[in-house]
Amino acid sequence: MITKFGALYKQRLTPSASDHKHSRFPSTFRHTFRSQVIFLALTTCLLAVFGIGEEESSKRNRSAEPTSWAVQTMRTLSLEEKVGQMLQVRYFADYDNFEAADYKQLRSEIQQYHVGSLALGLHMRGANLVRISPIQAARVANQIQTDSKLPLLIGADFERGLASRLVGVPGFPFPMAFGATANTQAAYDLGKMTATEARALGFQWAFAPVADVNTNPLNPIINDRSFGDDPKAVGAFVAAFVDGAHAGGLMVTAKHFPGHGGASSDSHKGIPTITGDLQNLQRVEFEPFRQAIRAGVDAVLIEHARVPALDPDPLHVATTSATVINGTLKTKLGFNGLVITDALEMRGLMQLYASRCQSPTACAAVDAVKAGNDVIALPEDLDAAFHAIVNAVRSGEIPEKRIDESVLKILQAKESLGLDKHRIVNLDGIDPTMNAAGADRFAQEVADRAMTLVRDSGRVLPLNETEVHSAEHNGAGAPVFVVFKSSLSSDSGDAFAAAVKQRIPAAQVFLIDQTNAKGISSSLISAVQNANKVIIATATSHTAIRERVLNGVAVTSFGLLGPSEALMHILMSVASEKIAVVAIGNPYVIESFPEIQTYLCTYSLSPNSELSAVKAIFGDIQPTGKLPIVLAGIADRGSSLSWKHSDDVQRTQTAVSFLSRPKPAKNSSQNPVN
Repeated sequence: MITKFGALYKQRLTPSASDHKHSRFPSTFRHTFRSQVIFLALTTCLLAVFGIGEEESSKRNRSAEPTSWAVQTMRTLSLEEKVGQMLQVRYFADYDNFEAADYKQLRSEIQQYHVGSLALGLHMRGANLVRISPIQAARVANQIQTDSKLPLLIGADFERGLASRLVGVPGFPFPMAFGATANTQAAYDLGKMTATEARALGFQWAFAPVADVNTNPLNPIINDRSFGDDPKAVGAFVAAFVDGAHAGGLMVTAKHFPGHGGASSDSHKGIPTITGDLQNLQRVEFEPFRQAIRAGVDAVLIEHARVPALDPDPLHVATTSATVINGTLKTKLGFNGLVITDALEMRGLMQLYASRCQSPTACAAVDAVKAGNDVIALPEDLDAAFHAIVNAVRSGEIPEKRIDESVLKILQAKESLGLDKHRIVNLDGIDPTMNAAGADRFAQEVADRAMTLVRDSGRVLPLNETEVHSAEHNGAGAPVFVVFKSSLSSDSGDAFAAAVKQRIPAAQVFLIDQTNAKGISSSLISAVQNANKVIIATATSHTAIRERVLNGVAVTSFGLLGPSEALMHILMSVASEKIAVVAIGNPYVIESFPEIQTYLCTYSLSPNSELSAVKAIFGDIQPTGKLPIVLAGIADRGSSLSWKHSDDVQRTQTAVSFLSRPKPAKNSSQNPVN
């Protein structure tokens, strides 16, 4: 059933290449429309000859036409109900029960404002997301669907599979690790496995893949969420993910248009500016979106960023710019699917409206609809957004046909996914689905294949486990392990430390963040000086830490900063020749410490990537990944080294290699990236 719905969805909503040039409507609808026009013209002429009136002819033709659920439903909706279909709200699935106050509030919002779609959110516990179980997610999805008059589109940020939001599911690495495999088959499989699991739990929509080209190493919000910094390669991985997701019946979203990879600040906190002229945008930023559109991507998410090359108005961001959405995305790139805003609640957008609107949410929502968005995501003030759009239609500021265009697309998406007939999932079949087709094994293989050796002095790695145990026994120069974390309360880096301790129970492992770096520095420096080898893991990723001024421009920085950065510089100054650095997550760390002589990248903070790092440093696997980015002054894109003492390395082979299977012949997007 899932495959059937996926194929049906693509048939109805995915235009051919020629369709893009001529219409914003799907080809099947356009073909039907043309046939009906010809038929009606001939019928009118014939009926006129035989004296049958035009009005009677029209009635007969209308009664004979098949009408879809989407069209029928559209005719029954009030203006308020249509506007509600365009609104998306956040929900949480960790409710104590369905009589709890927070669930009752959600149910009330859905019913009062006729909400059309939901996005799964998670609460935080310290520095970590509180993820939910698969069965919990499915139960809540079923209850919400039951409580809604119309079926809901339920989605989440499944950028690396369901592990982005759930526990007890395969934990795929971050997208850049997939890019390092240089094989788009991996992205296809990621999309298909994600789709199979998501649909089984009552999700129909993934706010993925990330189509941003990470051209700015200082980018604090994309980084390893991107497949890399080469536009064509990123586009190939994006298209492969789309194809795989569609094979599993999942609706997917390319984000963040027109491209957030070159930004130097976080749009959650401020308004970034996407610099570069139109030629650069065409060559770099648009390329992955072009490939996504050719692959039939269902939705495109618009970012809150100024794009002067497309719209010089300083009061416009891409989300509120008709030039960006209608002029560029729809007309020039030929996209005719769903257009969704990034979250309207984000601080940068709200600040842009704060000084000129009594209700920033209301103004932003109206402008977003006028600019061409179909789905208004996560407004900070749902009531204000709803009534502002309704009032704008009633006053004539927004034509009602503009609302109808969006709502029809939304209802067609629901119908094509089969939600008009079946919106409840079978809870009994959930557990076996969560490791569909060996997903755990596949995830570990991708993490292994992504391991990239950027620099190698030949003096530190791989470690010889026998020698390590001997050194510990003799008390002479056993290696020291250091893990730099963004926060001690974060679980990032913990899997690496645990795997090291499992291999070497007596190993010295120092966990460092900005709160304890100064206090621990003297004991750590002493341990490093006495060690024969030092392995440093930097567990940093796309998490904005602080804002600073660089060349007169405010940028948001992340990585090793403050006391952690200072301590790292000290360690490199006293022992650089015996230090190997493993970049877990953010691969650009070496640009701040060019004196690093041995450098490995995982591109991902997922536990399987941290395990792959330990396997590589002990020589269980040979690093075979190819650098999917440029490290300025360090290494070119595509760089790939192997251990100099490769004869000593035992390669761990999986029983079945997913990445060496024959690739689907559907289109060229599954070819390896060279």
